[in-house]
Amino acid sequence: MSSLQNQTESALIRNRRKSRQNLWFERLMAILALLNLLVVLFDISYIPLRDFWLHRQVQVLSFKIGPLEYEGFPLSFAWLIPNVTELYDPFKGIVPYRDTKQYLQKVDELENKLDDPKVHSKEIEIILADLSRRSIEMIDTNPFQIANKTGTLEKIKNEMRDHLPNHSDSSKQAFRQFWSQENLINQPQELEFFDTEIRPLIESNYFRPIGENGKFVDLFGLIDFPFFVVISLEFLTRTWWISQRRTGVSWLDAMLWRWYDILFLIPIWRWLRIIPVTIRLEQARIIDLSRIEKQVRQGFVAEIAEDMTEIVVIKVINEVQRSINEGDVAKFLLQQEARPYIDLNDTDELAELTTIILQMMVYKILPKIRPELEALLQYNLKKVINQSPLSQGLSQVPGIGELQSQLSNKLITDFTQVVSDSLESLLEEDDVGNQLLGNLLEHLGQAVGSEIQAEKRLQEIQYLLTAWLEEIKVNYIEHLSEEDLEEILDQTRAIRQISQN
Repeated sequence: MSSLQNQTESALIRNRRKSRQNLWFERLMAILALLNLLVVLFDISYIPLRDFWLHRQVQVLSFKIGPLEYEGFPLSFAWLIPNVTELYDPFKGIVPYRDTKQYLQKVDELENKLDDPKVHSKEIEIILADLSRRSIEMIDTNPFQIANKTGTLEKIKNEMRDHLPNHSDSSKQAFRQFWSQENLINQPQELEFFDTEIRPLIESNYFRPIGENGKFVDLFGLIDFPFFVVISLEFLTRTWWISQRRTGVSWLDAMLWRWYDILFLIPIWRWLRIIPVTIRLEQARIIDLSRIEKQVRQGFVAEIAEDMTEIVVIKVINEVQRSINEGDVAKFLLQQEARPYIDLNDTDELAELTTIILQMMVYKILPKIRPELEALLQYNLKKVINQSPLSQGLSQVPGIGELQSQLSNKLITDFTQVVSDSLESLLEEDDVGNQLLGNLLEHLGQAVGSEIQAEKRLQEIQYLLTAWLEEIKVNYIEHLSEEDLEEILDQTRAIRQISQN
């Protein structure tokens, strides 16, 4: 006995160890899948958020509502986030746009010349003329268009117009005035304005070449490929193992069983990987989705319960109406006499049910209500007697009224006793009585059937049944539409809570 117990304990320990190992493997793969999803989401959002990754700052509380405008203030994250654009731009095929890059290099050259006292004003004037020309060319050619950043160019033009307004409200004129020797020599802080307001906007521009497939160059597949290899091998191994353990499950069936993992193997719509990642995290017990699943399921039930119920009820009622209109009821009644009755258990269920009901009435129910029944019969009998003219005349004779009351009480008591005795005798084991009861029920059914089979009566019954079902259909659906399904769900939750407690 102890040997068997030791074997059982050893088996339980092995199962627990195996379960823990499986759980840790599930968690490892779930974390790997989550990491892959985070990389995918970063890749998807990289181009729209490249300005943030480039400058690592956001403008807080900036808004513009009609004439009201507030620039807010910059919040920098450069101390927290490294410059990822240098590492990730090559994977998206991003390179600096040649014209805007040369434009900023020219500005750097100008700043160096201004800081050098040995530089002649003629050299500075040449650089300023070049910058003015490049500014006009930038406005005309729009080098921001390829990067889909035309709005950035408009912002540059607006910033320069606001900084140096002119009578024609021209951004070109504003740039000419800005890159003039008089403006920069008399106001050295102008270059500080350019470096803080204009330079970051120009730096955000880039060039992205188009590949032979007609789309922008994208090398994200190089990052995604290691994840693809690991998850693919795990998927193939797991599905093969499932097909070996489950009887009648092929390898393809097992793959369909783990259909959500296939989303990892599709190189398009990578954002759909959130589905298998969520499922894996829940299976690995890293997150608990039971409450969310419950709410989603209840919301789904609330949405479709009304329509589904209406469809089912209408379908059933329509089928009943169709059977009635096609004469199935009449055929059933006409074939009852000719159809042989098949007895499955050598028992007359109808007679047995009648006997059980009579036993309940005679031995259980009638003794309990006998006083109330006698009182009701006595009251009605006295009422009938008192309304009789003969009784009203005899009531004037002394002693007749008391005798009349005694006789009515005696009559009612004897009557109820006779009824009770008759029913009790009916329930006694009596072959003749049972035969008579059976004949009564049989002839009653035949009489009802023959009366219903009359042509006019049958048509009338069919019409009434069809009309009644139509009314039920309309009234039920109207009631169902007014039903508060959320209240029904609340009642369901309350019942489950009570059963759990």
